[in-house]
Amino acid sequence: MKTDIPGDKNSQITHRRLPPLSALRCFEAAARLESFTRAGEALHLTHGAISRAVRTLEEDLGTRLFERRSHRVFLTEAGRELLHSVEHAFDLIDAAARKLRTPDKAAALVLSCEPTLLMRWLIPRIPAFFAAHPDIPLQLVAGGGPFAFAQGIDLAIRRNDFPWPPHTHAQWLFDEAIGPVCRPDQAVGWTRDASGRVRLSDTAPRLHSATRAAAWEQWLTLKGMQQAPGPEQVFEHFYFSLQAAVAGLGLAIAPWQLVRDDLESGLLVAPFGFIADGSAYYLLSPEAVDPDSPVARLLDWLRHQALGSEQHDATRPAP
Repeated sequence: MKTDIPGDKNSQITHRRLPPLSALRCFEAAARLESFTRAGEALHLTHGAISRAVRTLEEDLGTRLFERRSHRVFLTEAGRELLHSVEHAFDLIDAAARKLRTPDKAAALVLSCEPTLLMRWLIPRIPAFFAAHPDIPLQLVAGGGPFAFAQGIDLAIRRNDFPWPPHTHAQWLFDEAIGPVCRPDQAVGWTRDASGRVRLSDTAPRLHSATRAAAWEQWLTLKGMQQAPGPEQVFEHFYFSLQAAVAGLGLAIAPWQLVRDDLESGLLVAPFGFIADGSAYYLLSPEAVDPDSPVARLLDWLRHQALGSEQHDATRPAP
């Protein structure tokens, strides 16, 4: 017979000895941001409140979750194990809560995309998605690098150049291919040797981005070229270096997808074509993609927009 007596093996009341949810929120933020101070700022709490919450959690679990060294905090093995489970649990709670908050209409899918890719590739194409799929509400947000689905993100487009959150499902979109680009009138950027092969001029102004500081070195290595001295200029963000190339300031290393529209319009040329750098972009989700879901339709559309990337080597230098 079922009873409501706590402790009775037939009781309908399920007892879970869970740590305080508020303490788990503080722990997750501190672990994700690797700082009690930054966790406090994110949760609008003081450093002391975060520290007390973590201490309460450690006492409840009977183990240390952080090592504190030189005003910094580092997860212990137990802390990493707990973070793995807490992030997954928060993702599930967040998804269920958002579904319940909008029972009468589909909630907008929140898609996080790396800023330059969002600006130069996705936004120019997204009107076609809305026209083809008016029943799928989609909200675009800019974001690069590490993220957590618990932050209100449903999907993310990222390059595979950093560790993804636990339990992430990844769907390939396109491979990255890079090469120097410049305006057609910037012929000083390259020369031809006696055999007619295009090579980089020693006087070619090279445009760098602080966010992809090794891009030129990587491309030269892939092409088997030596780094020659020459004028250089560094920009804070990747987008600025591409815009500088459009303005005629020199040659910038660019992924084909980010400049394909400028190449097709003749605004830019790629004297050396493009070469795969071994990385790729993926659509990331906290759950496997249901073949009949709006996410599956978005995935198909994104892949269709990326078609043509296999043709990037066909780009020819200016005559």
